Amino acid sequence: MKNVTPVIAIHGGAGTINATTTSAAQAQAYHDALRNVVLAAQALLIKGASALDATCLAVEMLEDCPLFNAGHGSVFTHDETHELDAAVMDGATLAAGAIAGVSRIRHPVRAARAVLEDGAHVLLAGPGAEAFAREHGLEMVEPSYFSTEARRQQLHRVRGTGRVVTDHEGAAMTPPLDEDKKLGTVGAVALDMHGHVAAATSTGGMTNKRVGRIGDSPLIGAGTYADDRTAAVSCTGSGEMFIRVAAAYDVCARMAYGGATLEAATNAVVQQSLPAIGGTGGLIAVDRHGNLSLAFNSEGMYRAHARGDESPVTAIFA
Repeated sequence: MKNVTPVIAIHGGAGTINATTTSAAQAQAYHDALRNVVLAAQALLIKGASALDATCLAVEMLEDCPLFNAGHGSVFTHDETHELDAAVMDGATLAAGAIAGVSRIRHPVRAARAVLEDGAHVLLAGPGAEAFAREHGLEMVEPSYFSTEARRQQLHRVRGTGRVVTDHEGAAMTPPLDEDKKLGTVGAVALDMHGHVAAATSTGGMTNKRVGRIGDSPLIGAGTYADDRTAAVSCTGSGEMFIRVAAAYDVCARMAYGGATLEAATNAVVQQSLPAIGGTGGLIAVDRHGNLSLAFNSEGMYRAHARGDESPVTAIFA
């Protein structure tokens, strides 16, 4: 399968994103960041790169971007530490790799891809995942690399309430955000010109989460999934609920076994299955025909996409 029009889509998290407390300058900063990431991944796809390469590049850039909760600037656990998760999946082969609960790997998505390429396992966690990354020559950092004072203050406010909240809810408990405040799990899905799809997701997790908590992002089928026969999916939101409905895989299953379109499958999961158990958030998905869905049931979702060589489209609110 050749000469398919490539498609790239990314998200920077979904949740409580307040339009009234987001200034025009702040919103523009998000739009610019999303656009720059999509442009880089789009250029890669146009050159003939794989969907896996494009999604990994996009997520790596989002991990480095000072506006999103992944990589540098990730949220804190209850014990004021960082535990990061990431996953990647190749729709062409169903190969997948993921890491969870790490605090010394600069780019978690690179480690997840290294697990995929190694092939012996799918999910590595904690010190074992960090040892694996070190053995594979990935860049390691001190845990303090991921810290920002804004995130520390956010933890202290949330910890006082005894709640565990998504990054967006935590941010909503603070004054209007300044430009370096990071929001959201990040993810990317792509269709390359060879007709293959892939997905990648990375997150710092939830503010005030218990040490050892793992959400949906690194769990294949929950927060991340890709299959050339159906679609590639990356999720964001209340992770426990996405795990309980196997959200990413359910989208693909509805298409494979029920004949649902991508739009119908994603809407069923996001607007019906998740709300039925109190789940909030959204997902991005692209199918093998290049159809896109960027569905969410929350106030907003940072998102962007581009098709072929067309200009990127960015959005925050509905």
